[in-house]
Amino acid sequence: MSNKLNLIQAVTQALDNELELDKSVVVYGEDVGVEGGVFRATVGLREKYGETRVFDSPLAESAIVGSAIGMAINGLKPVVELQFMGFSYPAFNQIISHVARMRNRSRGRFSLPMVIRAPYGGGIRALEHHSESTEAMYAHIPGLKVVIPSTPYDAKGLLTAAIRDPDPVLFLEPKRIYRAFKQDVPIEDYELPIGKAKLVQEGEDVTIVTWGAMVRDVQKAVEIVSEKDVHPEVLDLRTISPMDRDAIVDSVKKTGRIIVVHEAPKSFGVGAEIVALVNEKAFLYLEAPPTRVTGFDTIFPLARGEHHYIPTPERIASSILDVVKF
Repeated sequence: MSNKLNLIQAVTQALDNELELDKSVVVYGEDVGVEGGVFRATVGLREKYGETRVFDSPLAESAIVGSAIGMAINGLKPVVELQFMGFSYPAFNQIISHVARMRNRSRGRFSLPMVIRAPYGGGIRALEHHSESTEAMYAHIPGLKVVIPSTPYDAKGLLTAAIRDPDPVLFLEPKRIYRAFKQDVPIEDYELPIGKAKLVQEGEDVTIVTWGAMVRDVQKAVEIVSEKDVHPEVLDLRTISPMDRDAIVDSVKKTGRIIVVHEAPKSFGVGAEIVALVNEKAFLYLEAPPTRVTGFDTIFPLARGEHHYIPTPERIASSILDVVKF
């Protein structure tokens, strides 16, 4: 059986299922309990499972993540919510110094089965620190998995897998598409493999690698260029770290061209890593220079300027045509 859910509802259902199936799962964070989270991802869970398993925390990100470390070491599976990705920086010391290192530090004696959830990205006309896309910074940390769903189906399957993973996962939720569309999602629990990209659309002219909210914009760009008889292949990474490198390389060997689309700033981003991978593993197959369509190397603008920052379908389509014509 399935039901029609948007992305935020799929997150709620994944949390609900895991809380019911596994008594060691606890969910907490900023306004998670009484209010159901800033985007209402945990509505009804406190009432259903009680305040010892779904509860509010102080507005102190370092304490939220730090306490989750202790819980995870001692047998619980904490799923913590930080209201926005831009609020994760006070917890950065805990994440880089302890969360990502515990298995290595203890020579495998301890693992941390914990998930850090955070709405991320722009597009909702939010305040400063509410629209960051700094996934590259966290993907650079060995020992930490970084997962970004783009659909309700993927959100439920990937979050379920993240909660069941024996190691820590940063689960970034693109809030711009929380309620953008609905999709058939199985009612029962299921997992999607972490580290496996999804082929969104087959094509032969150029490979487009993207993730999160940008997947929908890429699909719109593909519709634009299809009128000019250009047929891109679209890969949704789904997981930034570990990255499905084989899927990227195999697709580029097929199409001979690659464009990486992401909302984050251009320099030192995930796109640069993907371009380096292609240069190392598929250079002799390239028929055009690898291209990035990204945000800009600036602080994310406030509401009236964000439409200039986030790549649009038109900007993506223009790059597709340039690469194909090269």
